[in-house]
Amino acid sequence: MSIAGMADGGGPLLALAVGVFGMLAGVVTELVVARSLPRLGPPPAGWARITTAAVTFVLSVLLAWRFGGSAELTAYLVLGVAAVQLARIDIVHHLLPNRLLLPLSVAGLALLAIAAGIQGATEGLLRGVAGAVTLFLLYLVLAVTSRNGLGMGDVKLAAPLGLYLGYLGWTQLFYGGALGFVAGGIASLVSVLKNRGSKQHPGSEQQGEVAHGPSMLAAGLAVILLLA
Repeated sequence: MSIAGMADGGGPLLALAVGVFGMLAGVVTELVVARSLPRLGPPPAGWARITTAAVTFVLSVLLAWRFGGSAELTAYLVLGVAAVQLARIDIVHHLLPNRLLLPLSVAGLALLAIAAGIQGATEGLLRGVAGAVTLFLLYLVLAVTSRNGLGMGDVKLAAPLGLYLGYLGWTQLFYGGALGFVAGGIASLVSVLKNRGSKQHPGSEQQGEVAHGPSMLAAGLAVILLLA
């Protein structure tokens, strides 16, 4: 949706309201994650919480700019809020929890189904489901055939990403999936170069591990925001 289209849906006031709502939803999600996944430890430190809240606010504003007052906004706002939390957890713990991935998939499917019903976009919903299956199977093959690369968490994340990207179009699905893989590869290369020559201490087998989730999420959201 263009800026003009967003103006029809509420303009800057809508963007500000959605940004604040997304930020608050992110704070609540962070607390729920801390309670439901105690093995991750307490909520992050103050500076980290401020950072994730700010990122969620900006991302929510951008999603409001992209979708305006359309029926799809709520669905993609859920993706944005969950993406920030998933990226944070993956960076810190190298983990993409099922307790976040499953609700994201279920909520995304339900909200996009409602949006498709309101707007008569049944084709988009079916394409989204096909996209979820396609990206999941692709990442599953990559995880099985790669060495120390993608994990099952990344494979599971590919399903909701494929759903959201596929709903918008096959082009978005292709570029979102491809850019996510490329970005993950670049992150892995940077990590290898950064750790080259560093001493590997006992018990530090995970030193060179790279979290692919943030790359997948960043690429998918970039395509959603920029490729209309």
